[in-house]
Amino acid sequence: MTTQYGNRPTDQQAAGTTGNVLSIIAIVLGVIAIIFFPIVFGVIGVIGVILALIAKFVRHERLSTVALVVSAAGLVLGMILGAVVASA
Repeated sequence: MTTQYGNRPTDQQAAGTTGNVLSIIAIVLGVIAIIFFPIVFGVIGVIGVILALIAKFVRHERLSTVALVVSAAGLVLGMILGAVVASA
């Protein structure tokens, strides 16, 4: 069965529609963990790392390494900034 759009089978997704979704979400969560108040958003850094690991080892996304680095940096820097702000 084909469609009028590009004559490809209907059970296939277009290339690139799910390519780096988890990686991009993990990058955004890592940046949020750094920029916003880190104590409150420390959990977001953990979620970003988990999503980046899933993107890397399960879905094999291209941006997963970048997502893992940004999320881990967001987690660590967020916690350091949170400790500095809390102690001041």
